[in-house]
Amino acid sequence: MAEIIQRDGTWAFDGSTVRITPGRHRCVPLFRQTYGEIAVPLEAVAGVAYEPERRRGRLRMRLREGADPLLQATGGRLPEAADPYRLTVDGDRSGVAEYVVAEIRQSLLLDQVPKEPTKTYLLPGPPVPVSVRSSDGTVSFDGTQVRIDWADTSDRVKRATGPRIIGVGDLVQVEWLPNSGHGEGFLRFVTRETAFSKLPAERDPYALDLWGSVRRDLLTALVAAAVTARLPHPSTRPGAEYTGRDRAPVTVPRQSADHHDVLLRRLRELGELHRDGVLTDEEFALTKAAVLRSF
Repeated sequence: MAEIIQRDGTWAFDGSTVRITPGRHRCVPLFRQTYGEIAVPLEAVAGVAYEPERRRGRLRMRLREGADPLLQATGGRLPEAADPYRLTVDGDRSGVAEYVVAEIRQSLLLDQVPKEPTKTYLLPGPPVPVSVRSSDGTVSFDGTQVRIDWADTSDRVKRATGPRIIGVGDLVQVEWLPNSGHGEGFLRFVTRETAFSKLPAERDPYALDLWGSVRRDLLTALVAAAVTARLPHPSTRPGAEYTGRDRAPVTVPRQSADHHDVLLRRLRELGELHRDGVLTDEEFALTKAAVLRSF
């Protein structure tokens, strides 16, 4: 057993699995503490390294592309401090860190673990049910469907449509961008009908606009990962370009015969909201223009 215990967390390797446990100290980000322990099978590991610095060093693990739904969902956009596959190491423990690295690397060589992208997820992702309260509302996932309950501060178009419930079978993919503190973050659920019409996140009833607490909104990545784990693996999606963990998944929707019907349906929905007084003339014009541009 190769093990290193630090305030930031613990890595333990038994020859077949690297067990990563976040520390309980207040310096450990909320995201890592909430995500909890991760058991990484050796076959999912692409490499591991120790990066020494003057006072502290870092252990880093690189996973094979397509092995982890969390990395697939976040597209390499997790803040470094929230990355569960890094560990801050005190300078006087550098020898232990190097020993852990050597043990994992030796096992990778002995087991001849390939570095090519995987054809299936090798990690399960976050357990379900999972629920996160964000700045725009509460998003929940029970393993079969996503539910979004809007907050009082959500755009009134969203509140007018009521809670949004989306079955996994209706989803094409999940898009996630973290809230960096400037309000451009979002969690969007792309369905077959909405793949061609991406409204701004603040008006899209299939998206959470992440503009509040950066620390809290980051937890929406748990929902994104849990849903992604239950969608077809990116290597098997028709019309998709598989990009792996370093970039967000890119889906190229195929033009279908009902493309025009989808556009008309979205415009009718907007028209009804306008007639009911939910949308002002200006809001209706702006939203309609956004829908038309997206098509």
